[in-house]
Amino acid sequence: MANFAESSKTYVVEHLDPELEQWSALEYAAIAKESYEANAQFLLSSVPESLATNIPGVVKQSKGIKIEQRSVEEIFASQKESVCLLDPAASKELSPEDGDKFTVFLFGGILGDDPPRDRTSELRKKGYEGRRLGPVQMTTDTAVRVTRIVVQDRTPLEKIEYVDHPELKVNKHESTEMPFRYVKGKDGEPVMPEGMIDLIKNDSERGFGELL
Repeated sequence: MANFAESSKTYVVEHLDPELEQWSALEYAAIAKESYEANAQFLLSSVPESLATNIPGVVKQSKGIKIEQRSVEEIFASQKESVCLLDPAASKELSPEDGDKFTVFLFGGILGDDPPRDRTSELRKKGYEGRRLGPVQMTTDTAVRVTRIVVQDRTPLEKIEYVDHPELKVNKHESTEMPFRYVKGKDGEPVMPEGMIDLIKNDSERGFGELL
């Protein structure tokens, strides 16, 4: 069994759904890839047995990911004080100094809900110390990306450049607005998981077709 305490930073998504949608799989694969490149670990916890045996290849084959059926509470039972819950309802925002205080950063796997549901409350009840990432809703991979930039790259939240509610062109005549905040990439575009834009376009085109 891996000893997560040996890693400088571990990013944990407590998977709170019985299924794994395609968009979530792309987000998890992106988190795994970026965590691996940053010498950190990505842990997907509370994965139901039925799902654990049927994890999409894009997730299962990613470097830097560990899939656990145990809950975060069980895995880090002796390290509770080192776990930081990224919580939209927290009173204090994440800072670079939190990288010195915490080694484990916990996400509810539901930050991308629109409208947001307060399912992070299920983790809040466990008593983890919380931090927030600002007032605008983020996707799960964006939340992990921003946390890593703050605690590993030591960049304050307010210094990170964002793209809020970007509009994606579906085709010549239609576009769709994403109701989330994203990190702005070097090209000025929102940073999204590989394959996500195509997935959004396909879903949007299917939706438009059903309206015709």
